[in-house]
Amino acid sequence: MTGALGEVALDARVVVERGGFGLDAEIAAGPGDVVAVMGPSGAGKSTLLGALAGLVRMDAGYVSVGGRMLDAPPATRTAPASRGVVMLGQEARLFPHLTARDNVVFGLRAHGVSRAAADATAEDWLDRVGLAGFGRRRPAQLSGGQQQRVALARALATSPAVLLLDEPFTSLDAETAGDVRALVHDQLGATGTTAVVATHDAVDAVALASQLLVLEGGAVTQHGPVRDVLAAPATRFAAAVAGLNRVPGDARSGVWRAGGLALACDAGDGPVAAVFRPSDVGLLLAEASGRPAPAAATDPAPEAEPGAEWIAEVVRLEQTPAGVRIRTREPDVAVDVAADRVAALSIARGSRVRLRVAASVVRFLPGSART
Repeated sequence: MTGALGEVALDARVVVERGGFGLDAEIAAGPGDVVAVMGPSGAGKSTLLGALAGLVRMDAGYVSVGGRMLDAPPATRTAPASRGVVMLGQEARLFPHLTARDNVVFGLRAHGVSRAAADATAEDWLDRVGLAGFGRRRPAQLSGGQQQRVALARALATSPAVLLLDEPFTSLDAETAGDVRALVHDQLGATGTTAVVATHDAVDAVALASQLLVLEGGAVTQHGPVRDVLAAPATRFAAAVAGLNRVPGDARSGVWRAGGLALACDAGDGPVAAVFRPSDVGLLLAEASGRPAPAAATDPAPEAEPGAEWIAEVVRLEQTPAGVRIRTREPDVAVDVAADRVAALSIARGSRVRLRVAASVVRFLPGSART
């Protein structure tokens, strides 16, 4: 996770113990790299960024930026303002009594820039983030997206060694978030800024980052290039981020099994996870006897090629932009179905359904015992 020439802009191992929660995570990034950090709520994403920014005290480990050791408990600790690390969170946190331009100027002046140079630089950055002519407005006169643009300008104007973004688009509506995300992407690329983005949204990882680090229960469960992690998720959470089913099972004598699901498998004997898309699973209602409902109720899916069919119980329904995601158990499999079909079949929690998946759409990840 370093730059092309092996340089390391950020190198850290963060160990924090707080009230029964433990975080022990390593992270590294080269100059200009953007690392996305994803994990379920409570995994430690904000704690990790807080420690890198110097806002959370570490119990052990180290933080090095540009070869300069910032933290190495208990002997070394650098104050947040002296680290060259800037954090941008969900809220813009602008000074309400200052104009947009003066909010940007404030950061520059704090770094010793003259007033005249700071004014000119602030105007330039407001123009870069699409706010030319907005310099005299105060935060209360700006929309949430505009405030976040000012905060980004203030952060990047000081040329930070590392920029930390903690769920920066969560408080914005989808359209505004998309615009600001594109702006962040362009400005990080233009300035070559090293950044760490903590997010719950896979779009952030795909649109902004070159590397993806998955954090679960205070530990790193997977890291690597974004496309590699999403193509071969090592845990159920990572699979959910990638929009995939990941079903741990066991392969023996050329057959992989998990609950009532069995498929031919040439991955060798031992723990193996099957990976396939929820949209690739066919569904029809099953009677208590296990007999299928009438053929007219069948959801379109590959039928002509070898695969597997099994009976499963519905545990919950989730709304998706394209319809409904049906969650089943034994094994835990998600199925994407059009909303009108769910209504027609009267599928609800506790319903028994017959599922079908074609062998050609299933990939196997050998040696993968994680859930």
